[in-house]
Amino acid sequence: MYRGKRLFITGIPASGKSYLAKRLADKVNGIAVLLDSLRENLSKDDQYKKWTNFYFDKDEKEYLTKTNPDEYWNNLVAQSEGLWPVFQQEIEKYKDEEKPVIFECVNILPHIAKKNLDFPGIILIGKSYGEILERNKKSPRWGKTIELQELEARTFFEIERSRYEVEAKKYGYDIFESADEAFDKIF
Repeated sequence: MYRGKRLFITGIPASGKSYLAKRLADKVNGIAVLLDSLRENLSKDDQYKKWTNFYFDKDEKEYLTKTNPDEYWNNLVAQSEGLWPVFQQEIEKYKDEEKPVIFECVNILPHIAKKNLDFPGIILIGKSYGEILERNKKSPRWGKTIELQELEARTFFEIERSRYEVEAKKYGYDIFESADEAFDKIF
């Protein structure tokens, strides 16, 4: 189904994107490019600092409890579009790569991919709040306390999930609840 040279994986945090990218790359003797890993260096660049530190510069509990879902999503869209030039430059570095390349990043929103990428992609939306919470506890995205990790997981699952799903359907990308489900469907 997706045996081409390039594939992107996006979706909610803690849904298994990195795991799937690495697993697929191993299966096809390819390369997994985890674009989120660029953030640390970007946080030192004045042009991108606003977007890489967007959430870290806020009181997390206040932001996650007082920001309405539409504003939250609009902020994620603005961040994704703000960081896109760097991600696109990184993707471009692999244009002549002979091996298959799988790009993974939460900020490759379906509308951005449809406009800027000429290869297929898939969207991971998570299976359950509990599963997202457990993954988030193992590798917290932002919060250091259980309370904040629960708020994050709830936001990922209850706000981001439906919006990724709507965009994926609108732009014709396949949606999966789990990395294992996606892997089985692809192979």
